[in-house]
Amino acid sequence: MPTQDDPTLAQELTQLYPALDGLDSARLERTLSQAQVVRLPAGTPLFGEGAPCRQFPFVLEGAIRVAKLGDGRELQLYRVTPGESCVLTSSCLVGRRDYPATGVVEQDVRLVVLPLPLFDELMATHAPFRQYVFSLFAERLTELMSLVEAVAFHRLDRRVAGALLGKGRVVHATHQQLADELGSVREIVTRVLRSYSDQGLVRLGRGSIEVLDAAGLRRIADGG
Repeated sequence: MPTQDDPTLAQELTQLYPALDGLDSARLERTLSQAQVVRLPAGTPLFGEGAPCRQFPFVLEGAIRVAKLGDGRELQLYRVTPGESCVLTSSCLVGRRDYPATGVVEQDVRLVVLPLPLFDELMATHAPFRQYVFSLFAERLTELMSLVEAVAFHRLDRRVAGALLGKGRVVHATHQQLADELGSVREIVTRVLRSYSDQGLVRLGRGSIEVLDAAGLRRIADGG
């Protein structure tokens, strides 16, 4: 539990989340005294579909994957990394609704967690925090619309090619992880990857995919 004698935490939090920087020192100390610092290892479930929403997390380290599950498949909605927040958590707290998706720790995380009464207080009395939360809705809505467009209208071969780009020469991911990221199934993603391998675009390994021809993948991703 952080206390008012923890200036390092206060500095770290306000650097990552400038919306809190406008709080005077006494109020920031009081906020931290009511919050919790939580450390969780990768693979830990944070929330599940239908679970009640009672806390607001600030991510200081690590990453959280938020996804929608259905028919044995997983569609990744977004990731939450340091300096970001979970828009589903914000919307559920504001609307007093249960979670409509799942959240799992993807990389070991360190969080500062606000209880619901403190979240409500900041929303009501601190305009920069309120504006920050509302801006989350706009940013994530744009991302989710792009995801819907990709799932609904873009061919999977283009999406697989795009998913392999920008991650270095060697992409450390299984076919199942790529399928989850793209909202598809492993068998179809494997078929696409084998086609790329036959064309000399990639080399498939165990738990990894080596990009041999990034320009060729880019042409596919761009629809060329």
